[in-house]
Order: sequence, then C-alpha cells, then structure tokens
Amino acid sequence: MAERISDQVEAILLDIEGTTTPVDFVFGVLFPFARDQAERFLQAHGQEAAVQADLALLRQEYEADRVQGLDLPDWQGDEPTAAVAYIQYLIGCDRKSIGLKSLQGKLWNQGYADGSLQSQIYPDVYPAFKRWKAAGKALFIFSSGSIQAQKLLFAHTDQGDLTTWLSGYFDTTTGPKKEAESYQKIASTIGLPPEQILFISDIAAELQAAQAAGMKTLFSYRPGNPSKDAESFPLIENFDTI
Repeated sequence: MAERISDQVEAILLDIEGTTTPVDFVFGVLFPFARDQAERFLQAHGQEAAVQADLALLRQEYEADRVQGLDLPDWQGDEPTAAVAYIQYLIGCDRKSIGLKSLQGKLWNQGYADGSLQSQIYPDVYPAFKRWKAAGKALFIFSSGSIQAQKLLFAHTDQGDLTTWLSGYFDTTTGPKKEAESYQKIASTIGLPPEQILFISDIAAELQAAQAAGMKTLFSYRPGNPSKDAESFPLIENFDTI
C-alpha cells in the first residue's frame, strides 16, 4: 500500500473555507447572518467591553480607509449602531479584518446558541479526524475567522461537536495567511519542525507561504470552490487518501 502523506508528518493544519467546510456555507449563510443581525446585536450588546474593543479596532480601520480615499459608508456618532453600515461594507468585500472577524464571532455565537445556525462540513472530514487521531496526529485549524468563530463552527456541525478532535486554533492574530512567518510562528507554537506539519488549503498563495516556511502542503479542491488552479501543489478532492 502506498504511503499516505499523513504518515510523513506529526501534525495536520487545516484551512476551513473550501477545505473542511463548503464555501457556500460561509458566503451564503454565515456572512449574511452577520450582515443582517449586526444592528440588532449592537443595540443589545454594543456597550459591552469586548464589543467596544472590536468597534475601536474597526474605527481605526475606518479612519485608515478614509485616508486612502476609499468610497465608504458614513460612520457618524458614537453609538455602536453607527458602525453598522461600515461593518456591512467590510462583510461585502470579505475584508480580513481582525476587528470584523472578532465581532462576527460574537454574532455567530448568538446564532449557534439559539439554534439559528448549524455548521456544515464535508462528509469525509469527521472520518478523517478519527483516522488521523488514531494514527497519533495532532490536528489544528488556521483560518482568517477568529478563534472563537472557529471553535463555534466545529462545536455545532451537522455531524456533532468535533472540537474534541482538535488540538488548537490559529487566526490572523498570529499573522496573515499568505506570509511564511505566520506558518513559522504556528510551527513554533505547536512545537514541531515545519517539515513535520501538513497544511491543507484551497488557496495556492497560502500554500506557497506554508511551503516557504518548510511545511508539506496539499491543495483542496471541493465542489463550489472558486478555483481549481493548484499551481504546482498536489490536488486532493477529499480527505480519504490523506
């Protein structure tokens, strides 16, 4: 039997969107939920310290955008709900914003708690988690979504709570996903040489950064993913052979 690439590593690092979870769930369910619920959420929770911290980050981002001359919605006044139009603007352009991602995590927490949301994962993900863990592999997530959002997604899947299979989570507070230094930091945090970690993503630029850091890499092509251009990376269509 041919050796699986997972046999060559001690840890597996996974992207979410287009890798473990359909792109359409993110863009067709999670993003619209955050967009539509933002005003109501800020009316109820906008004065909480954690939400105020997110809004402060977003205000800094807004001012930086203004300096660049971007065509922005108005953000006038100090009321939390004054930020809604800018939040919706960022969601619409899928900005990898730390403040936005943190706030989205809080919005989604409410949705998961009241049953409005249930995460979707591909059917081969849970069996792969079990197989990899049985083989002694440590499993980690690296996503542009906040760590809170990652934990919520895997805790409320259509196949049950999968957080018990995961050893840790990384988001863009570690660094951008398209920079090699981020993957070097992840390897250091995990406590393994980069060559002992396999990173799987549907974005070639992320794989290039991980490869530059020394990690092994696979390109994930799933139904509905925007690109099948794996460039020079081995392409997989599910986790069954890994």
